[in-house]
Amino acid sequence: MNRRDFLKSTAALIVGFPTIVPDSVLGAGARPAPSNRITMACVGLGTQGMANLRSFLGKPEVQMVAVCDVNRFATTYGYTNSSPGGREHGKATVDEAYGNHDCAMYEDFRELLARGDLDTAMIAVPDHWHALISIAALKAGLDVFGEKPLARSVHECRAICDAVRQYGRIWQTDTWQRSTANFRHACELVINGRIGRLQRIEVGLPQGNVDFGMAKQTQIQPPPDGFNYDFWLGPAPVAPYCPARCYLHWRWIHDYGAGILTDWGAHHMDIAHWGAGLDYTAPLEVRASGDFPNEVLFTTPATFDATARYPNGLEIRFSTQLENGTRFIGEKGWIFTTRGRNAAEPASLLKETIGTSETRLYASDDHAQNFLDCVKSRRPAICPAELSYYSILPALLAEISMLVGRKVRWDAAKGQIIGDEEANRLLGWAYRPPWSL
Repeated sequence: MNRRDFLKSTAALIVGFPTIVPDSVLGAGARPAPSNRITMACVGLGTQGMANLRSFLGKPEVQMVAVCDVNRFATTYGYTNSSPGGREHGKATVDEAYGNHDCAMYEDFRELLARGDLDTAMIAVPDHWHALISIAALKAGLDVFGEKPLARSVHECRAICDAVRQYGRIWQTDTWQRSTANFRHACELVINGRIGRLQRIEVGLPQGNVDFGMAKQTQIQPPPDGFNYDFWLGPAPVAPYCPARCYLHWRWIHDYGAGILTDWGAHHMDIAHWGAGLDYTAPLEVRASGDFPNEVLFTTPATFDATARYPNGLEIRFSTQLENGTRFIGEKGWIFTTRGRNAAEPASLLKETIGTSETRLYASDDHAQNFLDCVKSRRPAICPAELSYYSILPALLAEISMLVGRKVRWDAAKGQIIGDEEANRLLGWAYRPPWSL
């Protein structure tokens, strides 16, 4: 029995029951034989996908066997933090790491999933593709490392959660801030009462609709050679190609993403919930306003201000008017956490340690490794699908509030907005045929 058959045959027994797959299954030594490694494929090889691919290539227990992207060739974005993508570049990166030419290439994720020899998939595609590809991978028996936000719409998020549960798979959302020590320490200080009773939370997000190098290239033109643009659109409406529509700028267009609201909101709202002990709690209501751009192409608000109210009375404000990060405000002071640093008032709070008898949060210092460890042990990852649903729900409801121009009230039991049919219709979106969820 090979490793994949072993995991499939025991999946029904070990979901929810922690166990460790023995070394004999995964192979011994610092670098297991390829036949005993966790086989992985990467779907989506843009900026984030290539970064994730390189991260997993550095893990000795991973055997990267295939890459998939609708774009064959590398793309120069003009953005200094990006790197060339495309499936040719992805394959070359894998082959160089292994010193062979074995990595397979695919344009269609369905052909990739039909291989039958995959254990896991890394999926880094535009938001409007998250649900379709992820659910197909889960149905094929794969554990998934998926990009944030969990999905483009509330209904799609729920569909992913249901598929994870139905097929008994391990899921990790790439809200990697939970695998960073300074965020964890800040949240442990808050949840253990160092700032007294928590009064409110302020989440600052950067202003959106940033020009990554192609924002002004809005002229309609044929797609470049090797780019299957119709497949890139997939379930989204038909639209003429221009460089500014794709690559890094798709997130500023409503048909494909919700802008900075869910791009960064998925990260910082996740931390807000973590420190407040609200991991699996939905807001009662969300009110939001935004500055929608008066442009032909970009349609998501570059600036916005939103507040979510929770059953315990706590309010979380998330806004582009605040400092980038998460600020927990309590009776005895505040703690602010962001990428690379923490701050507090009084400052002495940051020197405190968490005692052995106090609440300790899930500890992970390597997001990709945590996923692989959970693939082996079948324990839940630090950012499972259900948790990620609750983390992104306030942002998706804020988007709806902005679109309808009024507060929305949420019925968590029914999974719908209360007394507002117009708002309820925005919980999902119609797919372009032949695609269906």
